[in-house]
Amino acid sequence: VRYTQAIHTLHTAGVTTYTEIGPDATLTPLTASTVEDSDGVAAIATLRAGRPEPQQVLAAVGELHARGRRVDWEAFFGGRPGQSVSVDLPTYAFQRDRYWLDVTEAAADAAGLGLTPTDHPILGATLDLADGEQTLFTSRLSLRTHPWLADHTVAGTTLLPGTGFVELAALAGERLGCPRIEELTLSAPLVLPERDGVRIQLAVGEADGAGRRVVDVYARPDGGDETPGAVAKARPWTALAKGVLAPATGTGTAADGLPVWPPTGASEVPLDGVYERLAAQEYAYGPAFQGLRRVWRGDGEIYAEVALPEEQRADAGRYVLHPALLDAALHPLLPGVADQDRAALLPFAWSGVTIHATGASVLRVRLTLTGSDVAALTVADATGAPVASVESLLLRPLSKDALRQAASTARDGLFRIAWNTLPTTDTPTDTTDTTGWAVVGDLTVDGASRHADLGAVANADSVPDTVLYAPPVPDGDVPEAAHAALRDALSTTQSWLADDRTTDTTLVVVTRGALATHHTQHTDPVQAGLWGLLRVAQTENPGRIALLDTDTDTIPTTATAVTSREPQLALRDNTFLVPRLARTTDQPTDRPRWDRGTVLITGATGALG
Repeated sequence: VRYTQAIHTLHTAGVTTYTEIGPDATLTPLTASTVEDSDGVAAIATLRAGRPEPQQVLAAVGELHARGRRVDWEAFFGGRPGQSVSVDLPTYAFQRDRYWLDVTEAAADAAGLGLTPTDHPILGATLDLADGEQTLFTSRLSLRTHPWLADHTVAGTTLLPGTGFVELAALAGERLGCPRIEELTLSAPLVLPERDGVRIQLAVGEADGAGRRVVDVYARPDGGDETPGAVAKARPWTALAKGVLAPATGTGTAADGLPVWPPTGASEVPLDGVYERLAAQEYAYGPAFQGLRRVWRGDGEIYAEVALPEEQRADAGRYVLHPALLDAALHPLLPGVADQDRAALLPFAWSGVTIHATGASVLRVRLTLTGSDVAALTVADATGAPVASVESLLLRPLSKDALRQAASTARDGLFRIAWNTLPTTDTPTDTTDTTGWAVVGDLTVDGASRHADLGAVANADSVPDTVLYAPPVPDGDVPEAAHAALRDALSTTQSWLADDRTTDTTLVVVTRGALATHHTQHTDPVQAGLWGLLRVAQTENPGRIALLDTDTDTIPTTATAVTSREPQLALRDNTFLVPRLARTTDQPTDRPRWDRGTVLITGATGALG
């Protein structure tokens, strides 16, 4: 039996599923290994030694069905041809009761929200405004939804490349019948935060008498109160680019291509280590943007061959011209690539941009230098057919200060914990009835009963609604004291939570100096450990435990805050504070810094380091 030859013949004919009918799986393991390219090949045995025959046959039929093969279920279930098969389903406990939850369908896509989806990777939806011919394109970018953008970092800041703005404008122009970008000037970089996202709006105005439309690009980082009526608290929109879209010229002149390749009369420039050299100059390009393959230099011209990496090619057809691909086409203009003496420049203003073909993944590029900071582009595909042309690209020096400022604005989306005064209606004459409270530990609360320990509270005839407990803090070496305090707090809290008699009682654990409500305060490491432990207990037992850090042994009688259901409180200067989120830009600027000396960083050689 020429088994190998037979399998190769079947595989060449397109067979991908092989079923062995026999008493055992003798040939099944040999089938896949016989085919050189076994991806997508399935070898299925109907019987296997040591397994019940009905079970194995059913498994084989099920796998064939799961792989898209047609199974005659009527024959399988014993029906006659043309006769439907009815199989009784098992009953269940709620045979006569409907127990499925009714879920109201919510609009989750662009169409459901009254928008028109664009099916574009970075510009999600469009909306025609009702009061004119204006059109709004909108989307949201983040490094989670578009991870390839993390590969474009300049001066330590992750940016949407300038070619990304060209892509946005080109798509808008294509959809609105204005495919030519007459001009597009970039006024500010679009910084992509490490964690949050950025919302984008591309507003296209009404057409003038010549059919031209003004286009503006805006962005706003996530964050801030954006509910109706809270506009003042929302993050501000930033104008990033402005331009003009125009109809096609209609001259009928054929676009230039690059059919002769490699270019005649140009000398090739070696590219060994080019992206390492660029990284040393703070142009840190990751794999998605490392598209430069070959570069030639001629008389006043630079030629380049660029290609998208395999991971990005699948989506190339969804773009007008992939931003990473067009960005790579500009890399020969960076210092040290085709010219060692070039200054560090970034795209600033585009003029006369026309896209002739979409979806390219490999480009031939001619950069015609008309000045030290001006170039024209001719872009073709791998066959030399025209893809795009740029009449003029104006470059501007790289401003690291501007990038840092933009990055600082983007980081405004990060938050910290701020301790704010607890809103209350108490006045100095208002008091809380504390006669039903219990106190354990070194605390003073007027009207509260005092107990030796929490066990005594639980054994009382009437367990109070509120118990204030100050855990004892051992003296001695800090590590030993911390370990002892944590062991005692753990066992005490576990016993309290396990006691059925304390289920309806709130245990308020009182510490001193466990946290800093202001950056000038210092914390007690032993007490801080108690907060870390008991916050976990809070999470596991909602409503059973509250934490109160004080700067005094006496709890004021205006202590409504203790029963306010706030899980964490701080008492400072007779005022109750609560933790709330605040933007990092709200942090004080007088935070102490180390200007000299030695700083010891522990754990730097571990997993975090």
